[in-house]
Amino acid sequence: MSIKIAAFALALCSLFGLGACVTQEPLPVGSVAYSSATGQEYKLGPGDKVSVNVYGEEALSGEFLIANNGIVALPLIGSVPAGGLTPQAFQETIQAHLVATNMVREPRVSANVVEYRPFFILGEVNNPGQYTYSIGLTLTKAVATAGGFTYRADKAVVYITREGAAIEHPVAITAATRIGPGDTVRIGERMF
Repeated sequence: MSIKIAAFALALCSLFGLGACVTQEPLPVGSVAYSSATGQEYKLGPGDKVSVNVYGEEALSGEFLIANNGIVALPLIGSVPAGGLTPQAFQETIQAHLVATNMVREPRVSANVVEYRPFFILGEVNNPGQYTYSIGLTLTKAVATAGGFTYRADKAVVYITREGAAIEHPVAITAATRIGPGDTVRIGERMF
């Protein structure tokens, strides 16, 4: 029965053109279940803190911050590019460096995000500022994190600037609108 309801809702949205109301660019995410469902994978970037563990090599393991140029400085290995890579690809890059330098014969490396880079929210919220991103962050959760709307807030449309983009996009406020790390959300003031 729920499939019929979903199909009906989809038909209504396309009939009334509601799908075109929301501007939504793909966002990086880290949840494996969400990644599988949408085809999106979390991409590392400046400000992310990663944990690198090389099995049996304590001197090569630890937590590291990705620098502004997207590079991670690892002990004994040196600079390793991380920006724009998935955690899995970053892990494979470290393994390749270890093999190429003959430091470890058969390296077993794991790399995980320990702390995600922040998102920013400003405008008509009670506590505008910078907040730590969390997997599955939606627009409504971001507003709640910032203390909720002020009484002057426009609760129909917000403006989102995706990380790395130069243009702010108007987006209808829904519980499903995803916010990514590094995004800037601006809550406007209502007209009356």
